[in-house]
Amino acid sequence: MAESANIARHLPLMAARQPDHPAIKIPRGRTTDGRIDYLTLSFAQLDTEVNAWVEKLSTRGVQPGDRVLVMVKQGLPLIAAAFALFKLGAVPVIIDPGMGRKNFLACVARSKPRVLLGIPLAQILSHVFRSAFATVKIRIWTSSSATSRLSSRSQLSALNSQLVASNASDLAAVLFTSGSTGAPKGVCYEHGMFEAQVRLIRDTYKIQPGEVDLPMLPIFALFNPALGMTTIVPEIDPSRPAAVDPAKIVQAILQEGVTNSFGSPTLWDKIALYCITHQIKLPSMRRILCAGAPVPAALWDKSRVFLPNGRMHSPYGATEALPVCSIISDDVPGRSVAGACVGRPVAGMEVRIIRISDAPIANLAEVQILPVGEIGEIIVSGPTVTKEYDGLPAATAAAKIQFSGSQLSAPNSQLAASGGCFHRLGDCGYWDTEGRLWFVGRKAECVETTAGPLFTEPCEQVFRQNECVVRCALIGLGPREAQTPALVVQILTILDPREKPAIARDLRQLALQHPHTAGITKFFFHPSLPVDVRHNAKIHRLTLAQWAATAKSYDTESNS
Repeated sequence: MAESANIARHLPLMAARQPDHPAIKIPRGRTTDGRIDYLTLSFAQLDTEVNAWVEKLSTRGVQPGDRVLVMVKQGLPLIAAAFALFKLGAVPVIIDPGMGRKNFLACVARSKPRVLLGIPLAQILSHVFRSAFATVKIRIWTSSSATSRLSSRSQLSALNSQLVASNASDLAAVLFTSGSTGAPKGVCYEHGMFEAQVRLIRDTYKIQPGEVDLPMLPIFALFNPALGMTTIVPEIDPSRPAAVDPAKIVQAILQEGVTNSFGSPTLWDKIALYCITHQIKLPSMRRILCAGAPVPAALWDKSRVFLPNGRMHSPYGATEALPVCSIISDDVPGRSVAGACVGRPVAGMEVRIIRISDAPIANLAEVQILPVGEIGEIIVSGPTVTKEYDGLPAATAAAKIQFSGSQLSAPNSQLAASGGCFHRLGDCGYWDTEGRLWFVGRKAECVETTAGPLFTEPCEQVFRQNECVVRCALIGLGPREAQTPALVVQILTILDPREKPAIARDLRQLALQHPHTAGITKFFFHPSLPVDVRHNAKIHRLTLAQWAATAKSYDTESNS
């Protein structure tokens, strides 16, 4: 009989290989000498805890194939619940709570969960907004504590709960996109896709069992039991990541000898500034995986200061396909206004640049592949590429391109043998002559001027050079086919608002230094650019364009 592809099988394997090694550490305060006090579970204890959850869930009626909306705290509750559901053959549905109430409720309704596994607040919400939770038949309450203690049963010897045999093509989970350029969508993950992700992440970044990880995006902690890494739960509110105290993150890294961490450029920029200001280095860190938005040139530079024995990497991809490409700080080109270099495709992933189109593309035979240096739409195929959105056939048709094996290049024999689909990432970019992929911006955020398209990243890179700029966003004003480009700027809070006209003139002088920004004459100032909650890095440029329609602009055209 073939081995089950159930991703949950990795935890008991790790529990057998390294039973006494710490699997997860959850902060619960400070000791008298100021150290972080952790509740620690070994891999054997975590496996036992998962088995206790399996018994609880199955006793309450959770069955294979059930969709279970998971609304629990990060750390132990999330990891234990997810692995117990995988083990049962149920399908966890994980929705980012920070996406806003309207979007969140729409996602709940569309995912049609049969079970709600949640903290008391989640249970109350399910009764207040009954229509969104109409399909829920079973409600299972969990502790609201992020440091849940082991149940008395789980402190006994491990339960021999049955692992449901799953095929690689069986639905494993529904994970929602952040919705930064549209409504959030549920992405259908199969067990084989999770398996491929574990393999690619392990092989690409040379991760070894026994390493210590501090994941600043909670869902990334789910990979750690399969990778054999200890999870250090960070002292961070997932619904407000930008409010993180960098001192607490740095203390955890130094105290626990953290070797690996995933976080957005916004979070790591904050941590980097703290380290440099206080002359702190992080000697245990082997790698930082920084993603969610392009890594600014200044952050690449800072990483070389506080990482004496490690490097910053930036994996490129999306909820629907991750990882696609990766780049390490040693290989980042010098400061550029040509976009963000995201590196080379990871092993097994096939990436192509095609002619930009807003129309659905049914088959790869219909696309026009673009040559090196020409900007187009980025598409990708590979073992981690998801096949569909949950309950959204039109969105699936718009994002997926089917292909047959004969349409692929000869080196990618694994894909060529199986056939499948390419995912349209919704990003635009190009290849350079060294085989590296460059990202220039989201397709939906491209500004269509009468002189040609303007892409966000190459334009915004020009204006980030101004030391007064915290964040900036290229937007388009007017009808789509003939937009007027403009820039929305968030400046340092210490600046006097009366300086805005002078700053606008300085930005205009920067614009004149480059042909692709020379036509930008309008500047808006915004106190805090709207960004996604998940990474606190993806700017909602389409929202800003709506705001700018009635906001005051500083038009420097007469002064240019």
